Amino acid sequence: MNNFLSFQVHGGGDHGGIADSVAGLLAFFEGLTAHDSPGVFPALMPGISSMDNIHPLLVHFPIAFLSTFFVLDLFGTLAKKPQCRNVAGWLLYLGAVASVFTVIAGFIAAGSVPHGENVHAIMERHEHLGVSVLSLAVLLSAWRMKSGGIIQGGANSFFLILAALLCGLMMLGADLGGLMVYKYGVAVKSLQVPAADFHEHDHEHSHDHEHEH
Repeated sequence: MNNFLSFQVHGGGDHGGIADSVAGLLAFFEGLTAHDSPGVFPALMPGISSMDNIHPLLVHFPIAFLSTFFVLDLFGTLAKKPQCRNVAGWLLYLGAVASVFTVIAGFIAAGSVPHGENVHAIMERHEHLGVSVLSLAVLLSAWRMKSGGIIQGGANSFFLILAALLCGLMMLGADLGGLMVYKYGVAVKSLQVPAADFHEHDHEHSHDHEHEH
C-alpha cells in the first residue's frame, strides 16, 4: 500500500496538488479497511513499524524527564519555589520509570542488532552509562521519597550534585548512541534511491544552472 504520510522530495513537482492529495488520502483510508491490509498500526506509524527495536523511541523519555527535573529542581532551590521542586520530584520519578524500560530495551537491542568489534566497545560504554543513569535515577527517587518530597540544607546540595552528575552521564550516553547510529549505521537500513531519481535531479540542477547563465 502506498504510504500517504511519506514525504517525497525528489520528483515532487509531478504531483497535482490538492486533487492528488485528496485522492491519496482516500486511498490511505481504503488501505486501512482493506481485507489484505497489513494492519492499521503499520499504516499509521510506518516509522515505528519499521524499527528493529524500540530503544531509540524510548530513550527520548528519560532524557526529557530527567533533564527537566534537574533544571526545575535547581531553579526551585535557588529561587526558593517549593512548587517547582514538587513538580521536579514527579519528573524524577517518571524519568526513573522511563529509564527502566529504556535500559531493558537497550540490552535487548544490543543482543539483536549486528555490529562489529569497534562498535561493540562503544556499545558497552553506552550500556554502562545507561545503567549508571538508571542507578542514579532510582537512588535519587528513593532519597526524595524517603525525605517526604523536598530535601533541605546541605543534603540538598549533595542531591543536586548527584543530579548534575546524572545529567552529565546521560549526555555522554546519548552522544555514544548517536555515534553508533550516525557514524557506524547501527540498526540503520541502507539508503536505496533509484538511479532515475539521481538522473532527474542532476538534469534539473544542470537546467537551472544553464538558465541562470
